Amino acid sequence: MKRILTAIIAIILALGVKAQIEEPRSILEIGVGGGLNLSKMEFQPTIRQFYLNGAGGGVSIRYTSEKYFSMICAAQLEVNFAQRGWKEDFDDKTGNSYSRCLNYIEVPFLAHLSFGKEPYGLQFFINLGPQISFLLDDSETYEGQWEIESRPYATQAIYGKQIDNKFDYGILGGAGLELKTKVGNFFVEGRYYYGLGDIFNNSKTDDFGRSANTTIYARIGYSTKIF
Repeated sequence: MKRILTAIIAIILALGVKAQIEEPRSILEIGVGGGLNLSKMEFQPTIRQFYLNGAGGGVSIRYTSEKYFSMICAAQLEVNFAQRGWKEDFDDKTGNSYSRCLNYIEVPFLAHLSFGKEPYGLQFFINLGPQISFLLDDSETYEGQWEIESRPYATQAIYGKQIDNKFDYGILGGAGLELKTKVGNFFVEGRYYYGLGDIFNNSKTDDFGRSANTTIYARIGYSTKIF
């Protein structure tokens, strides 16, 4: 009997500690955001590249469920338009250039973890999770006077090559600051996307063993509480 009472007391104390650690929340927010994208491709065989400048933006919905110690935990879903791609580094001092722009619809599923003041004040946050994307269209830009045959053999297969895989997937991570006010929330954020899929087929008989998106995002945005 003494052991049973001891166990009951231990459970009650544990539940009390848990209640103090986990503070429930139920906050739903919608927002908009966007900014600049800097993109390259991870090719194998390697192709020399510069970052390609692009733009992007979209909408988000975030649900905050609890505060655990000092960490405010939420889930965030977004739908964004993003320009990705690459710009080849010719490195021949001719001024010639080649770039390819890939326009995607992106859908990130993110854990949003924030630290700081609430309900109003400055918070630091981290976003991390998977992202799937769907290619809408792509375009090539050739500048200067050059011939495909003059380019290195490994890169010749790129020019005019059709995108094989329009579905893309990978990991997205970012961090930023959010200022929560009575008129809404304002944020700045930096993100990095690492693609796990390839835009070209990658069998032993194909031209490339790896052709994956990598993108750096610089974003600003606004969100507001629904309830």
